[in-house]
Amino acid sequence: MDRTAILRWLHSATARSVHGTRRRIVRFRQQSDYRRFLDIWSEMNAPLASLQTVRHLPLIEAFSIPVSLGEPDFAPILGEGAQVEEDTPICVHSTVFKPAARDKGIPWGVQQIKAPQVWSTTTGHRIKIGVIDTGVDFSHPDLKQSLGRGINLLNRSTMPHDDNGHGTHIAGTIAAANQLHGMIGVAPRSTIYPVKAFDHNGSAFVSDIIMGIDWCVRNRMDIINMSFGMKTRSKSLLNAVNNAYNAGVIIIASSGNDGKRKSVDYPARYPQTISVGATNKLRRIAQFSNRGTFIDIYAPGDKILSSWLRGKYNEMSGTSMATSHVSGAVALLLAHRPGLSPGEIKSILKRSMMPLRGAKSFRLTGELDITRMLQAAER
Repeated sequence: MDRTAILRWLHSATARSVHGTRRRIVRFRQQSDYRRFLDIWSEMNAPLASLQTVRHLPLIEAFSIPVSLGEPDFAPILGEGAQVEEDTPICVHSTVFKPAARDKGIPWGVQQIKAPQVWSTTTGHRIKIGVIDTGVDFSHPDLKQSLGRGINLLNRSTMPHDDNGHGTHIAGTIAAANQLHGMIGVAPRSTIYPVKAFDHNGSAFVSDIIMGIDWCVRNRMDIINMSFGMKTRSKSLLNAVNNAYNAGVIIIASSGNDGKRKSVDYPARYPQTISVGATNKLRRIAQFSNRGTFIDIYAPGDKILSSWLRGKYNEMSGTSMATSHVSGAVALLLAHRPGLSPGEIKSILKRSMMPLRGAKSFRLTGELDITRMLQAAER
């Protein structure tokens, strides 16, 4: 590993404009190579702003680096011990949305999974949920009691304020706590820690997600809600998901909205996650939802009313919305039975789901039912 060549290359990388570049994730087969590269990177006297263009991913001992479109292959500079992959763009999972008036009472999805029946037993108290998304509306009256500080990965000096709406919607379904004047979520006494990895368009890179997972592991989240996905596999993302799983963090991921029968998006496709499909009010699989053997469980995801920006409410559809119902349910379970591993929780969910209407393979797939879930946890 040529120290001078790498320093020159890193300096040119930090000087690049974001336009006309793509990102690459560089991992190392040997920890000694990673340590050497880390030392070289740490030596740079570049300003903090430019250092942030080269992203350090300590959870997987890697870096994300911008590369000019016409630039020759830089792998020879790094030596044979380096593995390079595309830092792929990734998007939040939701379909159409429309403004909605607040619905009196408990949202239909929260009712359908039978959350209210167990609130006398568990409300998710003290369970920490990292929501890697677009941020959250901290001023929303239904969320004020339900939020931790979280982190803004796009601008570390500011709070993770939502400039899209998707993250606020997810947070409301999981943990809104304003039943008298607003809405109530599945686990109203759990705490959401918003991890802003997505911009106002609902777009991010895999490296943003890895940094989000790293933050969640370091800050001891019990659950990570991942209402997003991509079509291509990423070894770096799998590595990060694996490390979180081995640390005991439950990762719940949306399957995607392509209506596919034999495929789901990543990271939901990884076996270390709980992959979620969407159902409608008739307890049938929603038309847009991916489905099939890669789905672990289904939950309400069609025309879901939840919190929105500036204290408002919106109706959204998508496997994103289904995922937030499952994250809330797992919070209820963990508050009731602390210490369950990710594998045990997935097993309990799969043992306790309700058969779906109209599903041919009804024994292999089903919808979330929280009363049955808590009963299964006792067996």
